[in-house]
This record gives sequence, structure tokens and C-alpha cells, in this order.
Amino acid sequence: MAITRQQLTLDAFLRLPEEKPALELVDGEVTQKMSPKTVHSLFQMGARDLVDGFARPRKLARAFVEHRSSYDGMSTVPDVAVFVWDRLPRDARGAWIDDVTYPPDVAIEIASPGQGAGMLERRCRWYVEHGVRVSIRIEPLRRRATAYRLGADPIVATEGDSLDLGDVIPGFHFDLGALFAVLHAD
Repeated sequence: MAITRQQLTLDAFLRLPEEKPALELVDGEVTQKMSPKTVHSLFQMGARDLVDGFARPRKLARAFVEHRSSYDGMSTVPDVAVFVWDRLPRDARGAWIDDVTYPPDVAIEIASPGQGAGMLERRCRWYVEHGVRVSIRIEPLRRRATAYRLGADPIVATEGDSLDLGDVIPGFHFDLGALFAVLHAD
């Protein structure tokens, strides 16, 4: 849902108070993310856990749920943002920083019921055009995911497939079967 049609600069946007669900700034327009419900939250946690379960012990990457990054005049909050180890949001001493001014390496967006696939596709393409190495659109109801990379055709994968993210996280395959298993309560 659009909050305002008035064009805002990144500086003006960052002075706005935080809201829940999060506000984002894309192409000067402020929008508000959809409020996550049960399935959406399960997919956020499941995606984060898959990445962290593989990459964190190997010190390759970390995944964050609803993590804000502000860069190229925009400020976005992907459902899951992944940073490779040498680009983790830390200062020179290794302490975590809150205000990240560069894109994540992987941005994952999860479709909510009623959310248009076209909007998420545009968002995923925007990510890779602005420095994200891979963006992934997950469609829980259709049990599929689409990966976007700059200059390449999108790759569509279904529940039994995996998406090779080895070019970003060496050796990592995003197992969609494991991800879609979050739909089972047991």
C-alpha cells in the first residue's frame, strides 16, 4: 500500500519515525510492507535458518529477517537479507552496526496472500539492478521460487529443487524442499 505520492529524498525518509510494518523508500515513493502472518513468518525464519545453518558455522554469510539497508537513494527491508562474511554490517572493531548503507548480497522476498506477483518481481529485479547479487521471490501458495541475477534470465524452481547460490555463498544450495517443509506443523 502506498503511503504517499510525494517524492522524498533518502535523508528525509530516514528522519521519519519507524513504523510496524516497516516503511520503505523506492524511487522516491514511501510504501509500507505487508504485515507478516503465520506462513510468511515461517518462511522468513525457514529461509534464514537454511542460510545460517550452512553459512554461519563456516563463516561464509549471515541471514537477517526484516533488515533495513539504505543505498542508492533508497531504503528497503527485504524479508530476508543475506550478507557474505566480509560484508557483514560491522564497524572496524567488529561490532554490529544498525545503519547499513550498502545492499545485501542476497535479498529474499516472500509473497503474501493478495500480494501481486508483478510487484515482487519488479522489486527483485530492482534489487539486482542496485547491487544485490541474487534476489529470490518465494511464492508459498504456488510452491515455487524464482532467482534473479543481473544480466541473466530468471531461474524458476519448485518445491523439489534447489537454487545454486554457490557464486555468492560457496557450496550453498538453497533447498526448496527443506524450505517448504515449514508448511508442515509436525
